[in-house]
Amino acid sequence: MENQSALGIIAGNGAYPFLIAKGARQSGVPAIHIAAFENETGVELAGHADSIEWMRVGQLGRLLKYFEKTGVRRVIMAGQIAPKNLFDLRPDFRVLMVLSRLKRRNSETLFGALGDELAKIGIELLPATTFLEDSLAVEGLIGGPKPKKRCLEDIAYGFEIAKEISKLDIGQTVIVRNGTVLAVEAFEGTNEAIRRGAALGKQGAVVVKVSKPNQDIRFDVPVIGCETLEVASAAGVAVIAVEAGKTLLLDQEAVKALAEEKQVTIYGYKL
Repeated sequence: MENQSALGIIAGNGAYPFLIAKGARQSGVPAIHIAAFENETGVELAGHADSIEWMRVGQLGRLLKYFEKTGVRRVIMAGQIAPKNLFDLRPDFRVLMVLSRLKRRNSETLFGALGDELAKIGIELLPATTFLEDSLAVEGLIGGPKPKKRCLEDIAYGFEIAKEISKLDIGQTVIVRNGTVLAVEAFEGTNEAIRRGAALGKQGAVVVKVSKPNQDIRFDVPVIGCETLEVASAAGVAVIAVEAGKTLLLDQEAVKALAEEKQVTIYGYKL
């Protein structure tokens, strides 16, 4: 990839935007311009950017003008937007026009429409794994203790169920214990689903996170990091299983160290 041109980052919350910015700098990107969201993006991210523009979720026109003004021709989406802020959306006219054309409103259609709007002004939306390809989960044991036979059986079963719910665009995570599905992720997000399911399973639940069929890797790539691990550990989860080759491990050395400290297994599974 040509790295001698400016990069735009549409930055949600968490560590993901920081790691993208760091990876881009290490790859020789000369300038980084960040579209940041009030009450979402970490304010410290400003220190990693050549420029940063703060806006509300829903100000699409402002986002597009900002990238045009800074000369950005390629953009990465990194980090989540909290569901409560999506419900507090105050859309500008550009967003209203986009929404009026959508029959379904979910992450795939909304972010796909954003990619289309960027393309109209000559901006390419890059895969969300760009600059972090070395952080994709490998197959087998990644961190923490070796999983027991019963847990491996729960991982295999959980993958079957998670793949089915992901086809329906409900969620991408399930919590399983001893062959029983305890929770299915919906709009509340992975962490809340983990808390809910693990509370039912007491100690020893297995969390399984997968990619969607034909997932658009420009956005919504499965991600786990130290925050996910902290939540799982506090809830009494024994194993977090992720889809190998398709899940990003944010700051993976820190994730491995924390998995060892908390004695939670991180396992890469491939169907």
